[in-house]
Amino acid sequence: MKITFLGTSCAKPTKERNHSSFFLSYGSEGILFDCGEGTQRQLTIAGIKPSKISKILISHWHGDHVLGLPGLIQTLGMSEYDKTLKIYGPKNTKKYFEHMIKSTVFEERTKVEYHEVKGIFYSNERYLLQAEKISHAIPTNGYRFVEKDKRKIDLKAVKKLGISEGPILGKLQDGKTVTHQGKKIFPKDATYLVKGKIICYLADSVPSKNSLKLAQDADILICESTYSSKLEDKAEEYRHMTSKHAGMIANQANAKKLVLTHFSTRYKDTHELEEDARNVFDDVIAAKDFMRIKI
Repeated sequence: MKITFLGTSCAKPTKERNHSSFFLSYGSEGILFDCGEGTQRQLTIAGIKPSKISKILISHWHGDHVLGLPGLIQTLGMSEYDKTLKIYGPKNTKKYFEHMIKSTVFEERTKVEYHEVKGIFYSNERYLLQAEKISHAIPTNGYRFVEKDKRKIDLKAVKKLGISEGPILGKLQDGKTVTHQGKKIFPKDATYLVKGKIICYLADSVPSKNSLKLAQDADILICESTYSSKLEDKAEEYRHMTSKHAGMIANQANAKKLVLTHFSTRYKDTHELEEDARNVFDDVIAAKDFMRIKI
């Protein structure tokens, strides 16, 4: 599992920072969170093929989070993309997406599905995705990616039980009870659980109960921090978080690591923002474009 940050600025890009977006690579799947203007170029620079994207999760429909969508979808069409691109977002996603596509001469080469989501909206045998409404000036979703616990074979235990490689191990790993040499063997006798990882994304918003709900026990909390707490009044006016707010959420939610993003262009470096968050939470890093985190 790997996260690549593609854009870490807020409303305006800079020479060093593009509009909001990051890419989660998980096995054969690729999930893009937000798609600010220029995201497809950022993917190219990062060496990520757009065709790896299977889902796009849109936090809200402010332009700095979505204006890269038409170009990216057109590129997928020219790349003989053979999957159905699934776009998920908050209330009004259908309306805004259709307006966006109608604003250009758009060749519909790529099959697209779009969904307005809340709660757990996707689940398979490996992970689930959850969306909850968070508090911004317009309808906005925060997201939670939860990797499901994995059962691993306890090599010492299976050797002691005299089980060799084969279908029996596969069944035990699937959590099934088996019979071996006339004796029942339960999954707990030969396997152990590895806790799945949790990633939370809180885009433009002010702190709320749902922020804490989504961030609970996250291994990685990616949180907007447009301003330092010195500009808390401005943050409140525009419905944004300060870096101290982000640190408080990480602390209260028992997150393991906080990654700050979505920085106002007034900050030439992120030292002030990192220190502001560290006053309330220890493990803090400021994201940079093309920064990668392996989980």
